[in-house]
Amino acid sequence: MTAIAVIGEAVADAFLPATGDRAPAGGGFGLRVTPGGSPANTAVALARLGTRARFLGRLSTGPLGRLLRAHLDESGVDLSAAVPTKRKATLAVTALDAEGRADYDFYVAETADWHWTPEELAHLTDTPVDAVHTGSLALALDPGAARIRAALAAARPHATICVDPNARPGLIEAAAYREGLPRWLPLADIVKVSDEDLAYIHPGETPAAIGERWHAMGVRLIVVTRGGNGAVASFDGELTEVPAVPADMVDTVGAGDAFSAGLLHTLGRLGRLGGRLDGLTVAEVREALEFAALVAARTCETSGANPPWAKELTP
Repeated sequence: MTAIAVIGEAVADAFLPATGDRAPAGGGFGLRVTPGGSPANTAVALARLGTRARFLGRLSTGPLGRLLRAHLDESGVDLSAAVPTKRKATLAVTALDAEGRADYDFYVAETADWHWTPEELAHLTDTPVDAVHTGSLALALDPGAARIRAALAAARPHATICVDPNARPGLIEAAAYREGLPRWLPLADIVKVSDEDLAYIHPGETPAAIGERWHAMGVRLIVVTRGGNGAVASFDGELTEVPAVPADMVDTVGAGDAFSAGLLHTLGRLGRLGGRLDGLTVAEVREALEFAALVAARTCETSGANPPWAKELTP
């Protein structure tokens, strides 16, 4: 069975009621809190699909951290390398628009996720894995970001590296991603990014120009998700495209993370992880994109980041 390690944050998503910007009668907003965080979502989706997912996260021992830990554990994620900490869990207050798209306010100051030590990340290599996935806020917030990059460099000789920038405009300036990505991309074999991420990080540039530059840095597989317009991938410069899978939309929370999981799960099933994507074909890339699109669509049919189990995807 393929084993994939995921490094990054686990975030409590607190959803505002669908009342727009108006205060409810009587005052006060009720919040619905669910587990989230892009890397944690990806680990959960991988485990539910049947991949051995190992989560390297710093989990608060407080009430929100216990919620996050229980969710990961119940989904079958290996938490043997997760670090318990007394720091508070990161919180994202989330509002959904009429089309189910999320807008976030993040509360990250001095929270659990960013204070990795080199000794804690050394556990990444305790057990062999075929791939390592990371992304989102973990790429941009120090002191953890630099230490995660060092861990990826140490893992790269025996593991495929996947990075998802998953830009957070309300928290991280575009310039920070532009400055940081050249340090991350030479480590990456796969980059999965949304069209919205590209527009934010590199405004005015075409995806083709960005992709050419990223390939030159050593990235072999670049996948761009485009919401309802499907996804396109460039594998060593050769393009393939798939449509979106129809969905009875509830919201888009966690859909991109589920897509990443579906992509990596398929590449693992095909035996293409564990190195520099040796032997991968464009036909296999398309197969991986199609399955990833299905996993993302089913995630959009539930509230919050609640990806499907493998048994829910079988005919």
